[in-house]
Amino acid sequence: MNDKDQLIDLLIHDLSSPISVVATSAANLLKKEDRYGPLTSRQRQTVERILRNAGRARSLLTELIEVYRSEEGLFDCRYFQIRDALRKSIMDALEVVEPLLADKLAFIEQEEAFLHVLGEYGILVECTGSYRDSPFYHDERKIELILRNLISNALKYRRERINISVSGRLDLTLSVIDDGPGIPKDEQEAVFKRFGYGKGKTGSGAGEKLGLGFGLSCVKALIDAMGGEITLQSREGVGTHFIVRVPPRKSTGK
Repeated sequence: MNDKDQLIDLLIHDLSSPISVVATSAANLLKKEDRYGPLTSRQRQTVERILRNAGRARSLLTELIEVYRSEEGLFDCRYFQIRDALRKSIMDALEVVEPLLADKLAFIEQEEAFLHVLGEYGILVECTGSYRDSPFYHDERKIELILRNLISNALKYRRERINISVSGRLDLTLSVIDDGPGIPKDEQEAVFKRFGYGKGKTGSGAGEKLGLGFGLSCVKALIDAMGGEITLQSREGVGTHFIVRVPPRKSTGK
């Protein structure tokens, strides 16, 4: 077993279990008051923060594992509906970045109502082309990971709105636009490098937000392994636009 394999084995076996214990314990405190007793408002907020950050740690671990699998040519492909993957990715991103909105959307089943509420909060979603109704054949988890990262970044850096669109006839095209502070031209090449882009330098509160570097380096690694491409367009003071193209995998039959 080489060093990278040993690292992945460590991540899977030695880190996933404690993260799950933390998440389960926090969830039990929130949901089982008859067993653990009621929480004050401040205690509830603290436990909810623990649960959200355990979710973030779990997501990061999943990303590392999926990047490793993709680099080894390991894909778990099947036919799936892009609209379902998009909705799940939006909810996963909101759970971390805007949990109150995620709570509001959690019990909305009808797609039209779901999109309407998102629109009220400046999140505009459009799904057109072949994959609006037809299934896409690929590794659903990896597509969701790409979407979740791009949407999370847009939510963190936006001023008022983001636009998310899915289109394509053969290749799948994903587009995520925010109206945030933008990325300086001389720093754009570093965006996809691991730990290459740090704290935002402009915009309200931008300096307090997490950098793009690690998540987008994972996204780039996944897309490269999938035979796709990702491009970045950004202007300071205007916003940032990520465009992803992913070709479908060849199906061996449903």
